[in-house]
Amino acid sequence: MMKHNITSTLFFFLFIVISGTAAADAGFLDAGPFKVQAQVEPETPKVGKNRVTIWVQDEVGQPLGGAVLKVVAVMPAMGSMPAMYAPAEMRETETGRYEGEFKPSMGGEWPLTIEIEADTGKGSITFDLATGRKGLRCATCGGAGADVPGTVRVDPARRQLIGITTGRVKEKKLRVTIRAAAQVSYDETRLSDVALKFNGWIGELHANAIGKSVKKGEPLFTVYSPELLSAQEEYLEVLRRTSAKEGKHRLDAARRRLRLWDISDAQIDALEKRNRAQEHVPILAPVDGVVIDKEVVEGSAFRAGQRLLRIADLSRVWVEAQVYDYELPLIKTGMKVKVVLPELQDREYPAKVDFIYPFMEGDTHTARVRVVLGNSDGFLRPEMYAQLNLKAKLGKRLVVPESAVIYSGQSRVVFLDLGDGRLAPRKIKTGQRSRKWIEVLEGLEAGDTVVTSGNFLIAAESKLKAGLESW
Repeated sequence: MMKHNITSTLFFFLFIVISGTAAADAGFLDAGPFKVQAQVEPETPKVGKNRVTIWVQDEVGQPLGGAVLKVVAVMPAMGSMPAMYAPAEMRETETGRYEGEFKPSMGGEWPLTIEIEADTGKGSITFDLATGRKGLRCATCGGAGADVPGTVRVDPARRQLIGITTGRVKEKKLRVTIRAAAQVSYDETRLSDVALKFNGWIGELHANAIGKSVKKGEPLFTVYSPELLSAQEEYLEVLRRTSAKEGKHRLDAARRRLRLWDISDAQIDALEKRNRAQEHVPILAPVDGVVIDKEVVEGSAFRAGQRLLRIADLSRVWVEAQVYDYELPLIKTGMKVKVVLPELQDREYPAKVDFIYPFMEGDTHTARVRVVLGNSDGFLRPEMYAQLNLKAKLGKRLVVPESAVIYSGQSRVVFLDLGDGRLAPRKIKTGQRSRKWIEVLEGLEAGDTVVTSGNFLIAAESKLKAGLESW
């Protein structure tokens, strides 16, 4: 019985020793070749005097005496505010135990860095420390629970001081507005050239200036042509012989010849009634419109096929816009569009995309998009500047507030609010953007909280802390 009691007591003693050793080891963290444990008093640091106690062990877990410790708490620079330092002068109170005091001058984050130098080497470790927050957290330790590089801690007081706000990542119906510079132009399907099929000279010129309005069937000018005069006389000669069957065929042929030379049936009928050939034959306007090009004056000679006038029908016009290649996938034929005249904001024209040109403009590397507008009042004039507003409905997309995204070269970065004052940089891949939102393709999930203002100040501190060259 006595032997059993001695054995039980021995096992109990060993259990206490091993458990105590394990508990002590569990509180020590690696700092190069050393193991370190730190404690502050009060447990919740305050502005003013605080005590720090540091235990240092060598690589085999034995208390390390005679080491030189440099301990300093630093509030990082923020915007125009320089960094502030609160050093602690350490002294060894017993083997492996060092004590000192540090005095933060204001509330906020004061990361505590410990540098150790001994005969066996050098090591360092940094703890996250903040006034008003209980305890210390290792900022440089690895492991699954460790902060990613560049993570900063900002207490509520500093958040309010530098104006940090946050927003949610969420799924939202995304509408992208495309605003494209445009210009009014002629409807190319409503351009008409006046060119004759015989040689001659211009007589009286009625359409005598560019910009002159003409009506279909009205005379544009008169022409003298020996060929046309001969054709008229031939027609009148054949007309006198219409009693014979053979003469009837010749009359039809002579009439067709005049028609092919753009002499109207009404003019031919007038020729029959007059029974005399005209030396100067009027040439009639083929369409209603405006003269936009004139190549002749009175008395000009012309050759068959030469363009004499160009007439544009302005009752309908085109509006052509230039869009960038990344916008093209959002634009479809038939898509609703609003045409706005920049200088006349009260003038808006609802329309639809009529055509997307199948090539890019070489000088600007943009594509042309065409809209057709009615212009019965003639208000829209070619070469007028306009703007096309197109709204593309993309359906539900994962989006983040636009103000949350920091552009750094080719990278897009947001600061993720991890809670407990921690703000971590996160690279994301973005897609389309609207006025207030940016689509997130990779890097975030719905429900994540990101910094929406003050993020540039956080970024500056994060870069100093992590030295992220990849930004």
